[in-house]
Amino acid sequence: MGLSLLAYVILAITGITIFSRRSSRDPRPTWLRRGHYITGWIMVGLVLLLLAIGVVGTFGHYGNLGHSGHLIAGWVVVALVLLSAGSATQISPTRDWARAIHVGTNIVLFVGFAWVSLTGWEVVQKYLP
Repeated sequence: MGLSLLAYVILAITGITIFSRRSSRDPRPTWLRRGHYITGWIMVGLVLLLLAIGVVGTFGHYGNLGHSGHLIAGWVVVALVLLSAGSATQISPTRDWARAIHVGTNIVLFVGFAWVSLTGWEVVQKYLP
């Protein structure tokens, strides 16, 4: 989870930098957009890996998945991350709606990550002695 949060912070920093460079019409470094995009796909992979670990671990330990709010929080975060990634692939000068969806989704994703972190902490407490 920590790596996913780190990726989110890196994405926020690079995304804000891309926005500020675009707004001020300053040229941006060639690596900035590519680095933002690659970090985004790494975060997608990490979130899907966490989903797989959580589902397999929970099902293996409890025999079902419906025992905590962490499942709902996790699915919301997965959906938001996939929506953000999908909208990012549609961003172009002629599709401003995609940028609006991408940025809005990432703002909501901040709340989603907080929610999944808090519910995850409750789950971790069940495993500690």
